[in-house]
Amino acid sequence: MIGASRDSLAACVEALDARRGAADFASVGEDLFAVASLLDHQSQLRTTLADSGQPESGRRGLVEQLLGGKISPTSLEVVVFTVGQRWSEDDDLVLALEQLADQAVFTVAQDDGTLDATEEEIFRFGRAVQGSPELQMTLTDPAQSAAVKASVVSDLLGGRATLATVTVVKYAVGHLHGRRIDSVLDHLCDLAAAQRERVVAQVRVARPLEPEQSRRLAAALSALKGRTVRLNVAVDPDVLGGVHVTLGDEVIDGTIATRVEQARRAVLG
Repeated sequence: MIGASRDSLAACVEALDARRGAADFASVGEDLFAVASLLDHQSQLRTTLADSGQPESGRRGLVEQLLGGKISPTSLEVVVFTVGQRWSEDDDLVLALEQLADQAVFTVAQDDGTLDATEEEIFRFGRAVQGSPELQMTLTDPAQSAAVKASVVSDLLGGRATLATVTVVKYAVGHLHGRRIDSVLDHLCDLAAAQRERVVAQVRVARPLEPEQSRRLAAALSALKGRTVRLNVAVDPDVLGGVHVTLGDEVIDGTIATRVEQARRAVLG
């Protein structure tokens, strides 16, 4: 991707990160793969949704009309946001949705502790494809449907790999877009590695943070974790003041509400 598409993809990645804590996030990856596949096969619809010359409200409204009730609410938000961006080529919209789907799957794997295994499995699968001309020919044969190729991946990896590995590889082999299969699998490894370095802190505050406050908090948490930390900030009046941070399995509770409760218990105790 170049130009506007690259900037749009970066914005979409941020938008997806911001929805990481959603209750229906586990379904986002599969939903985005389904939408990407739909647009890949429906050229007129793809062209319409990627045309920045059309009103943004119209493009977003069309997505809501077509997909509302068919994918999860969070998935719909991500697709609507993505369609609202500027894309240099209509194919870039499909590639962006596919990469966001990969990221969503890897995010779930990171949260359930299987991301490291997923990254290793994709790498090993790539080496297996390189070492088997027969397998490589099967997975790159344009005469074979995406469903047939996905079935081959299921037979090879089913029960021997994480759900994340099976999900992203099954989709990837059926949607190469003219790319070499080894480069596609290497790209998946790169995305998994990038996800491993991505840390999102869920932050609850009584009122919105000022930009400088957000910067200082992110810097402090990044120093604490040794990796770049992004903030997902939610306003919750119940905290009264201060800040509540959830960072993976760690909780940093500096809210006034908690201090008041601790004081109450001390008095009663």
